This record gives sequence, structure tokens and C-alpha cells, in this order.
Amino acid sequence: MSKCDIGLIGLAVMGENLVMNMESKGFRVAVFNRTVEKVTNFVNGRAAGKNIVGCMSLEELVDNLEKPRRIMLMVKAGKPVDDFIDKLIPLLEEGDIIIDGGNSHFPDTIRRCEYVESKGMRFIGTGVSGGEEGALNGPSMMPGGTPSAWEYVKPIFQAICAKVEDGSPCCDWVGENGAGHFVKMVHNGIEYGDMQLICEAYQLMRDNLGMSAEEMHEVFKAWKKTELDSYLIDITTDILAYKDEDGEPIVNHILDTAGQKGTGKWTAIAALDEGVPLTLIGEAVFSRCLSAMKSERVNASKALGGSYQKFNGTAEEKAAFIESIRKALLASKIISYAQGYTLMRTAAKTYNWNLNYGGIALMWRGGCIIRSVFLGKIKEAYDRDPSLSNLLLDPYFKDKIASLVPEWRTVVASAVLAGVPTPAFASALSYFDGYRSEFLPANLLQAQRDYFGAHTYERLDHERGEFFHTDWTGHGGNTSAGVYNA
Repeated sequence: MSKCDIGLIGLAVMGENLVMNMESKGFRVAVFNRTVEKVTNFVNGRAAGKNIVGCMSLEELVDNLEKPRRIMLMVKAGKPVDDFIDKLIPLLEEGDIIIDGGNSHFPDTIRRCEYVESKGMRFIGTGVSGGEEGALNGPSMMPGGTPSAWEYVKPIFQAICAKVEDGSPCCDWVGENGAGHFVKMVHNGIEYGDMQLICEAYQLMRDNLGMSAEEMHEVFKAWKKTELDSYLIDITTDILAYKDEDGEPIVNHILDTAGQKGTGKWTAIAALDEGVPLTLIGEAVFSRCLSAMKSERVNASKALGGSYQKFNGTAEEKAAFIESIRKALLASKIISYAQGYTLMRTAAKTYNWNLNYGGIALMWRGGCIIRSVFLGKIKEAYDRDPSLSNLLLDPYFKDKIASLVPEWRTVVASAVLAGVPTPAFASALSYFDGYRSEFLPANLLQAQRDYFGAHTYERLDHERGEFFHTDWTGHGGNTSAGVYNA
């Protein structure tokens, strides 16, 4: 019997579907699960008659693999990944490849890559996006790690991943050590932002315009034919039309508390570490936190008054406002991606990654949760200028956002007056206004810091890098603090 092309550990939904995907593309796959009963059930059930080999031990898995061995872990992030790495290393040989396909935090991937390489083997940490459907039919994959490992996994990954219209695979090498998982983390942060923006558009239509789920379904259905066309707009359209057993839209029966798995929070923390204003995604994370405070919000609505001001315009004015919401959603979405790409550029300098920003947009154009026609424009922007510092400075996006600003402002102002929370719309607009401001009030902030802590400041009439301190009270002395960022 011929050896297997790849081994996979972890037969939960994502693992099983990736195995079925690999086998359907002509690869022979060996599988193992810590609870070996799952292996038996899988091989005798869904995988029956397929080119899939069930293994009852790690030793058996390793023995069934072609060299260099390729073993993909699809297990829970954290300690389980480290445990399996430690169990595999004594069984492997120099040049063998361990692949972590879970949602691992990129610093863990950096550490694991260094550790596995120190043992003479190779490591890949790859983001896999698209959920269970993507895993089965073609996900977006973002691999990074030991560069020499890529040639051995490339044929498999690019065979199983999603493809865009011209056949280009939604998978390519991202960069060294933790680069793949970092890009996947930013992808998930942008996903948080996209979802929050759609939810704010939904709330404006529901609570300010008084629209039904059926009416909103028609709006989102129409938006699919615009620049907003995307997977998340598609599923929102479907959700709003879905009826419960009582004939009512099921969305109206769902509790308004959102969960999270941590990747959005990691993205916000990474932005703070890098000093990047990732304001929209930060607001999206905090909005989920606020939603989780359900009982407290119910009590506050009674104590503070929780009603929204209703729109009282004509049918024509209502239709015009819906179009303004669409434009505000598009403008805010541009900001979300601009911030996400700025974070990737900044982190690439910190970690010495050579990221292909246009290529990343291409990887996200199919298979993943944030896939959309919009990403093609980002690919074109970085094809025009690979060193583009901010997406807003690309000619296409500069002109596009300029055309959206007036109605974007109208929507944010109307939401504030109506008492409808739109934190992501508003923070995106504030970022835009801040980014295009030649002068911000940080001069006063620096004066305050110097006043209470002698932290010094720079002056407009001197060269950058020259620092000054003022004795604001007349009895503070001439001693100043060292220069640092806080």
C-alpha cells in the first residue's frame, strides 16, 4: 500500500471537512484523533471507501506518511497544540513538517516555529478561513513559518483552497514564523468590523426607520448588486428572510448578546502594542462586550430611558436615507481595511516580515468570511503602489471616499440625534477626520504631560527630535523626565 501524502490530527468539524477536501483532490490522507473512537467512526462512516487511512496511534500515523512527512494539527489552540508538537517531535526526522491549522495566537506560532526548527524540523502556522463549508469546498489559507516547508505543502494547500474567477488560488506564502497567523488574526479583526457595521445599518433601519425584517431583506438583496457585494451581505440577506416555526423572522427571536473567540481582541491588543489606531475594530470588539451585558442593559433602559427617535420623513426621504446608510457602510468598510492594512504594515517592520499586501487581498477574495468584490480594488491599489502607506491615499479609494463623506456624516449625525448607537460608523468617521487633519490637539496634551510630569515636548519652530521642558508653575525646577511614549 502506498504511503499517505499528508496526515491530519483532530477530527472535529473543520478537521473532517479538510480531510474530505484533500481526498477529493486526489491526496491520500492519514488521520488520527486523541479519542480514537472518532477515527473508527469517521473511517467506517463518512470516509468509507475513500482514500483515507485511519490510525490508532501517533506512531501509526507517522509510519503511514511519505517523507518529508507533513502533519497538520486541527486541534484547539493553546496547550493542545504544544502537547501534540512535543509528542510528535520524537517520532519525526529532520526536515519533517508540522502544520498548525488552528486559530493560534501569532506569538505562540513564532515560539513554536523557533522550537520545532531547533529540533531540525519545519513548522507552518496557517490561518484557515471559511468555516466548515469552506474547509470542505475551498477555504482561504494563509500559511507562514519555515520558508523551506512551503514547496512541500504548496501543492496540497493550493489544490484544496478556494479559487477566484481567473483560477488564482486563495492561498499563498505569507511570510516567516508567525506571519500567517498574524494575517489570519487581522482578517478576523476585519471580520468583526464588517459584521458590526452591517449590524449598525440593520439597527438604524429597524429602530430609526421602523423597517421589518422582510423590508430589510429587500434592501440587503439590492445591496448585493453594489460595491457592497460580499459573503456577509449575502448571509445577512438570507437571515432576514428566514422564518421561525411561528412564521415570524427568526432573527427577531434571537437574544442580542454576541460571543467571541478572542481573535478580534488579539487584533486590538496587537494594534495597541504597535501604536496603530485600529479604532473601528476596537469598537466592534467592545460592542460585543456591551451586548453581553444584557440584564444590566435592560435595567439601564428602564432607569435611563431606552427609546429611539423615529424617522418622520416622506417615503422618498426614507429611500434616500437608506441609500445614505449604504454609503456610510461602504465608507466605514474602507476605513476598516485601511486600518487593518496599516497594522499589517507596521507589524511587518517589527517582525521583519516581507508581506505581499496585494496577494493578501487576493487570498481573501474567495473562501473566507470577508470575501467580497471590494477586495479586488485593494489588490489593484497595491499593484499600483506596493509601498502604499495607507489605503486612503490610493487614487481610487481617495476619490471613492470623498464621494461618500457627505452622506456618511448625515448618517452618523442622524444616529446621534435619534439615540441609535453606531460606534463603528462614528469611530470610522472620526479616524478619517483625524487622519486628514494637519493639526490635532495633541500639542495641548503634550503641554499637560509636561506640566504634571515634566515629560517634555517638541516645538513647531525647531527640528524634530529636540525636546523642551517648561517650568509651568515657576517652582518646578529644570529637571525633566526621559522621553518615552505613553
